[in-house]
Amino acid sequence: MNTSPQAERPARLSVGVVGAGRVGPALARALQQTGHRPVAVSGVSDASRRRAERMLPDVPVVTPAQVLQVSDLVLLTVPDDALPPLVQGLAETGAVRPGQLLVHTSGRYGVSVLDPARRAGALPLALHPAMTFTGTEVDVQRLAGCSFGVTAPDELRLAAEALVIEMGGEPEWIAETNRPLYHAALALGANHLVTLVAQSMELLRKAGVEHPDRMLGPLLGAALDNALRSGDAALTGPVARGDAGTVAVHVSELRKHAPGTVAGYLAMARTTADRALAHGLLKPELAEDLLGVLADGADALGRDDFEGFGDRHGRADRDGLADRADREDRDGRDGSDDRDGLGGGDR
Repeated sequence: MNTSPQAERPARLSVGVVGAGRVGPALARALQQTGHRPVAVSGVSDASRRRAERMLPDVPVVTPAQVLQVSDLVLLTVPDDALPPLVQGLAETGAVRPGQLLVHTSGRYGVSVLDPARRAGALPLALHPAMTFTGTEVDVQRLAGCSFGVTAPDELRLAAEALVIEMGGEPEWIAETNRPLYHAALALGANHLVTLVAQSMELLRKAGVEHPDRMLGPLLGAALDNALRSGDAALTGPVARGDAGTVAVHVSELRKHAPGTVAGYLAMARTTADRALAHGLLKPELAEDLLGVLADGADALGRDDFEGFGDRHGRADRDGLADRADREDRDGRDGSDDRDGLGGGDR
């Protein structure tokens, strides 16, 4: 007979949410659709309370301690930096009940952050949905097929897997020690993407494009699909081609019309050049001129504007990458195989 803690729990659970931000109410709604019962939610700001009322109507808004009093499963959906003191405070005040499932949704932390509650008898799980949330009904729909970064004690792996699947997601097991790297990878891909797209739309508006979202939609959709399918082989554009003159014009125009974007453009262009060269997409004989343009652009920014990028990385990096280009040229890696990615121009 299986006597593990999760096997003794009822099939359907009373669910509480501590932190009515964008994530918690959506996960509670997803669990509600499979028969679990949201019974309490806590929220401090007016926006949180309104969100709770909209996403979880008729569920009382109470204090965090009161949420724990009535819930079998508690979702701790607060900002990363607020999670450790919250857990510590709940444990110290006796709010945690033995046998209670305590789930946090932070990408940064594994289950060790829940140790104070675990010592009080809680069953700890880390379930991080790899999804961006809006705080609206659409979030529940987006959970279908969404990957969750899951960390759990061995004896709770089945419980963690079951909860993720019930929310429509797919569990991806992340080791405790790998959680920060996992989270950094997602932030690099998703959070920075929003910044890049927003900057691109602003620049298109300055260039006279009336509907930049319509212009970017198909382009970015194709670029994302190509990148997910082919990785670095999907690199396209003037940097991957080694068009130093075009890049120089870009830098000049950005400096005139949107100086705040220059540092980011140069940093991404240098990274793109490095990866394109390493993967044989950027012709070695074109690399040095391109890297020279990027280094000169960084020098022009000055130490205060770009943390000494030009002084620390200019000529030294340029020479180092040029040396590598020469070595790769001697090895026959001339980057001539479909340098624009999956067949086609500047997508």
